[in-house]
Amino acid sequence: MSLLRLSSAARISSSSSRAAFTTSSICRSNIGKKTIPYPSTVTFTQNPLPNGDIDLQVAGPKGTANVLVESFFNLKWENGAPSSGASEVANTPAPISSLSLTVQDASKKVQRSRWGLRRTLIANAVQGLTEGFVLPLKLVGVGYRAQLEDDPTRLAEQGKRLNMKLGFAHPVFISIPEDIQAETPMPTRIVLRGKDKQRLGQFAAQIRSWRKPEPYKGKGIFVGDETIKLKSVKKK
Repeated sequence: MSLLRLSSAARISSSSSRAAFTTSSICRSNIGKKTIPYPSTVTFTQNPLPNGDIDLQVAGPKGTANVLVESFFNLKWENGAPSSGASEVANTPAPISSLSLTVQDASKKVQRSRWGLRRTLIANAVQGLTEGFVLPLKLVGVGYRAQLEDDPTRLAEQGKRLNMKLGFAHPVFISIPEDIQAETPMPTRIVLRGKDKQRLGQFAAQIRSWRKPEPYKGKGIFVGDETIKLKSVKKK
């Protein structure tokens, strides 16, 4: 009887452990498999590094950008494949060419995890150097204002800064980096433009940190299409 009890207890524990795991299928990302379209004004240059990686330089109408590509990635150009060494794909018959990124062994987790990341970084570099990125900010609150003015600490460089009134007893001054353009079409609206998406997001987060959106009155600095769910005030 003791053996039967042990065997039944083992079956129950094994069945319960199996039931604890989900039976849904694994949803894998296919971002890395998508090709990257680019116009003829964009050129690529492969600079090999001593460790086998590639420093991919992307050049466009707005400047240049560098993206590190690991050695286990394979780059393939279509409609104008580059020659050996420096790869330049500007003289192509088609107005739009494409770049595909593949890994050597998709069964390895490290290669799969960086596949979509590297493809996104290259695609962002292409978009930033051709069209650029635009990020709007909205100031919500009584008396919240922002205006663009000359930066007295960077007169030689003709630098600009933001002068914001955010409910403090003093104005808030934030210098605008050289690689970012800002404008204030309205007193409660700031529009940032730049070629580097990461730098643009970091600068927007720096501005937002002065007045993060709060959930009771809905005041603060909102980035892009950011929204916040309002909470009801608990009254005694």
